[in-house]
Amino acid sequence: IDISKNKIDEIMHILITGGLGFIGCNLIDTLKNKHTISVIDNETTGSIQAIDINDVNYVCGNFTDKEYIHNLVEQADVTVHLAANTSVIDSIQDPVSSFDNNSKGIFDLLEIHRELGKKNFIFASTGGAIVGDGALPIKEDIVANPLSPYGASKLVGEGYLSAYSASYGMNAIALRFANVYGPKSFHKGSVVAEYYRRIMNDEEIIVYGDGNQTRDFIYVGDICGAIESCLSQNVSGTYQLGSGKETSIIELIRTMETVTGKSIEKNIVFKPARNGEVIRSYCDITKAKNCIGYNPKVDLVDGLDNTWNWFQIKNGSLNKEKAA
Repeated sequence: IDISKNKIDEIMHILITGGLGFIGCNLIDTLKNKHTISVIDNETTGSIQAIDINDVNYVCGNFTDKEYIHNLVEQADVTVHLAANTSVIDSIQDPVSSFDNNSKGIFDLLEIHRELGKKNFIFASTGGAIVGDGALPIKEDIVANPLSPYGASKLVGEGYLSAYSASYGMNAIALRFANVYGPKSFHKGSVVAEYYRRIMNDEEIIVYGDGNQTRDFIYVGDICGAIESCLSQNVSGTYQLGSGKETSIIELIRTMETVTGKSIEKNIVFKPARNGEVIRSYCDITKAKNCIGYNPKVDLVDGLDNTWNWFQIKNGSLNKEKAA
């Protein structure tokens, strides 16, 4: 299939690796009424209960299993590669697993695409973990300086995408996600999900460092919109996806107080900063706006409100299951 701007309304067959994860579940909701979707996920963190199985062709397995993935890639027009080991701290404790799944995993997946003549590949990369602490805002042309094996593993993936695009004519897109939050993230260890779980249980809110460290928080719906936009464009390259705004952890907590109506600061416990985590991070999204039509629409207050409402519904469902 020739994926170009005049093909935006054409039905495509899209393969999503890690499709039961947080972003994958939201992406399925975005695309399910427009395209045919196949999903592969090993259910390590995601759950089949997070999606309607009737919406997709689902395979339970590892994307690194060549027998499974070869058949799925062969059927698909586009691969959206979301599967990964995503924890910075876990990668420091177990760098081998991070390399095997993130670095070698994407190389093997790209090789299958090359062998099958499949040209369209979208990769979930990362921003701050690749460039480390340095000049801000983060841009695509900043020299990489990863502080963790996780960041290094994603950088390897970007390198191979660039090489396969230049050498084999692939439409290979690396989307550097900032700190994504939103509904369907109950299982996530990211800061918004972690804090909301703790707020519901009136538990300690742990802040590593002094709370002035910053992140670029982007709503999952805007990320899914960017991925959908890439499906219809004949482009390659790396693009920063975030809000373009810098928010400190203390600011995040205060916004959460406003959204939830709960007193949170009294529960804050400060602990030493952790190795491998950047101090300040936010990105310049100019290139993504100009080249792929990226246009984030949901501000932090509205996004946190939507997420909080979903967490309360989810928590209510869990409590009902426990009672039963």
